[in-house]
Order: sequence, then structure tokens, then C-alpha cells
Amino acid sequence: MNGQTVAVLGAGSWGTALADVLVRNGHQVRLWARDPEHVAAMREDGTNERYLPGIELARPLAITAELGEALAGTRFVVSVCPSHAVREVLGRAAAHLDDQVLISASKGIETGTHRRMSEVIVETLGEAAGARTVVLSGPSFAEELLRQLPTAVVAASRREDHALAVQSLFRNGYLRVYTQPDVDGVELGGALKNVIALAAGISDGLELGSNARAALINRGLAEIARLARHLGARETTLGGLAGLGDLVLTCTGRLSRNRSAGLAIGSGRRPADVIGEMAQVVEGARTARAAFELSRQLGVEMPITSGVYSILYEEVAPRAALARLMAREPKPERWG
Repeated sequence: MNGQTVAVLGAGSWGTALADVLVRNGHQVRLWARDPEHVAAMREDGTNERYLPGIELARPLAITAELGEALAGTRFVVSVCPSHAVREVLGRAAAHLDDQVLISASKGIETGTHRRMSEVIVETLGEAAGARTVVLSGPSFAEELLRQLPTAVVAASRREDHALAVQSLFRNGYLRVYTQPDVDGVELGGALKNVIALAAGISDGLELGSNARAALINRGLAEIARLARHLGARETTLGGLAGLGDLVLTCTGRLSRNRSAGLAIGSGRRPADVIGEMAQVVEGARTARAAFELSRQLGVEMPITSGVYSILYEEVAPRAALARLMAREPKPERWG
């Protein structure tokens, strides 16, 4: 694809990595950050020391704290703010948006409303904007992408032409982008895997071993698939990059924020202290509440998610939550 003008809203680790890819692909990129001091530091250093220290960013990359400046004349807009900030940021951006293709790269379920990010886009910007939305997700650590290590993700949209455009926008020699139409499944896989990663981290913090971790990953995928099917997603999507691929990475990778938070909690630290001290948002903590509430509302059995919720919000000790899981009534193995 010839050089395009792209705004990236959110200068955390993932937003920065995506902006770097786009610059290296020959596009004109404007990276927006909320904090003017963060913007000034990135401009001066040529790095994002707050989130990705020591890794030089591709140039030229325009960095700004002004939404209007970031969005003016763009063809694509990448929304990559933390999930709890997407509604507010897009509401502010609305006056500067026209018919751009919107790329949703935030992973989470909104607390309170239980909305996925594409649904937040529709509620904030309207149905036409929702029809122009492409969800970008998959197993991808920002640091590895910035170091140009091989990565594969998926671009999901109900409009194949938009998915193909985003595929062309991002793909290069180290980033492979697949397309598919199941927006619901891709979003749910990307959000819910963070909850299971917290569980896997807690298990590792308790030193429960590899057997336990493997069981949590597999049965975690089964409960994600149950909820996803209930919400209209294709179960086959959960076996792909945005489901199993992202789940395995987040549950096992050393760069996983959610697994790291779980490790600290399993080692005996208070969940609120761990989450409060993390430099970046632990999306799994917010998503655990939304997923727990949604599973109760829909009558979908999600025992691992319920266990994580009880540890985070009901002050249940990790070993007590484990005992509850292990004491559940025996049953045949079922998928989804």
C-alpha cells in the first residue's frame, strides 16, 4: 500500500510499537499521547522510556498531545488506549473524525456496560463508524515487535475490504497479518485471555507446576469459548491467533503484564498493591470483573474467571480459590 496518513491514539507500549511498524512501512504517522511531558520526552529521546526503555523508534514519527493535530487529514485511525479510556478519548476525537477506517487495537471489556471495544465505538461514534472498524489482535508483545521479531496477528472486520486494507497497511517482513470476519470472537479472545493469564501467573506464583499451568490454559480456553459462543462468536476463532495463540503467549511469556501481576499475587502480595504499582494497565483485572458479571448475567459457567474475580475483589486467598476449583463436581470433558 502506498504511504498513508495514520493517527495512533495511545502512546503506551502497544501503541508505540504499532506506530513504529507503520513508520517503517513508509506511512506518515502521528502518535498521540495524553501527557504533554511524555510527548516532550519521546520527542527529545527518540524512545519511549516510560514504557519501552532503550529501544530507538523509527523516524520520522510525529508525536503530539493535541488530538486535532493527530487526526487532521488521516485515512486510518488506530485506537490503542486502555479499554477504560476508549470511550472518553473517542468522544473527544469525534469532532475531528470523518470517514476514516478505525482500527481497534485495545483489548478489554468495558466495566459496567460489558461492552467490547467495537461496541463502544458504535455507541460513541455511530453505526457508520462501527461499519468502518477493524479489530487488530493476536499474540504480540510490543517489545518483540519493536525489535522486529517475527509476529503474526489478525485483522477482523465485517467488511472484507477494510480488513484487507489494514492487512496491507501493517504487513511487512516481520509482521504477518491474517484477515477474518469474526469481530466478536477476535475481541473476546483478546480480552478474556488476560483473565486466564492472571490465573496462570497466580498458579506459577504458588509454585503449582507445569501440569497446573497447562490445565488452566486449556480449561481457560474452554470457558472463553463458552462465553464467546453465547455472544455470537465462532468457536473456531478461539483456536486461532486471537484465541489460543494469544492465550498461550500471555500465560507463559516473561513480558506478560497480566502473568507478572498474577505471579506477584500468587507469591503472597495483596492484589490491590500489585495492580496499583504496575507501570502499565493490567487489563485482566478490569476484564475479570466484567467477565464475571457477564457470565452470571448470561448463566455461563466460568470457574477460572470466577476464581480470579474472588481473589481480586472478594479477598479470597489464592490457595482457597484453588481448593474451590479442585473441589468442583466431577464431570466429562467438554469443549466450549
